[in-house]
Amino acid sequence: MGLGSCNTIKAAIALACTTASLGAAAQSPRLTVAMYGGNWGDAFRTCVAEPFTKATGIAVTPEIGTSTTTLAKLQQQKAAPTIDVAWMDGGISELAYQAGVLDNLDSAAIPNLKQVVPKAIYRNGNTTFAVGSGYYSLGLTYNTQSVKPPTSWKDLWNPKYAGAVTVPSPANSAGIPFVVFLAQVWGVDPAHLDPIYAKLASLDTALFFDSSGAATNAFQSGEAVIGADFNVGAWDLIDKGVPIGFVVPKEGAWATDARLHLVKGSRNKAAAEQFINAALTPQAATCLATKLYLGPAVAGVKLPADVARKLPWGANGSVDSLKLFDWSAINARRAEITAAWNRQVATKQ
Repeated sequence: MGLGSCNTIKAAIALACTTASLGAAAQSPRLTVAMYGGNWGDAFRTCVAEPFTKATGIAVTPEIGTSTTTLAKLQQQKAAPTIDVAWMDGGISELAYQAGVLDNLDSAAIPNLKQVVPKAIYRNGNTTFAVGSGYYSLGLTYNTQSVKPPTSWKDLWNPKYAGAVTVPSPANSAGIPFVVFLAQVWGVDPAHLDPIYAKLASLDTALFFDSSGAATNAFQSGEAVIGADFNVGAWDLIDKGVPIGFVVPKEGAWATDARLHLVKGSRNKAAAEQFINAALTPQAATCLATKLYLGPAVAGVKLPADVARKLPWGANGSVDSLKLFDWSAINARRAEITAAWNRQVATKQ
């Protein structure tokens, strides 16, 4: 066999290897992960997606949107989903399960589920449909230059703050549970919420916010000087030097969590399970707590004092301090509370 023939064979082998390598690369999974925007999305990418890609070589494409937007997409894509993993809030999570768009989280494929506190594992029968990746709370946010630190939710009705108060509307994920939570604050039977609608109608607000971004803008501009806001948004403003404070009132703060879900019918199920597993490590939880002040759902995470005091349960609390709702009960009343709000609150403003 001549030298030219050997070279030809070597070239053919090299070409075949290159082609096989390219084929394998083309077939490697690429995950699409639905997540929130803004500083939330930045943190999810930094704390989970980028380390995951570095460790596995699997690229992650973010699909940015609110929880309700993501649920709508999952319902539209039900027959052939393009989203593999979805972050969605408590409440919307249960609606997604009812819609049949979520797959079971298998502890054999996601072993880090065992590291998560029991109340952050969400089951229906034998199906684990969601896992919490961190808690956040709705507390009182206030302008430190014009408001003394409030101690009670009832301080929102102080005449000093007339025209400069903000609370969530039912269009916000916090709005409907906030109405039910106020029933606890005012000692009202939650089955009969008319006194709460009257209280809200009497509240002299700057705005009822539909999005957390609108609340942030109102506090940043000074349009609102006191109101309900999430600890994540409040501390983001504080860290930027805006004269804002955040407190957990004596009646407590209601809370929920940002949950991870495996989408039913994902074309990249094994990689999606790997991604969820990577989000449930102490390292990821520590990173999310440091960047977003999300209360860790992973057990045993130790944080610096300056981070710990900014968590949703405040300086001396724990996950057990949070007021967590039965979302099935809340969801069953969404239409009723929204309609009553529109009749008894929105028309009076």
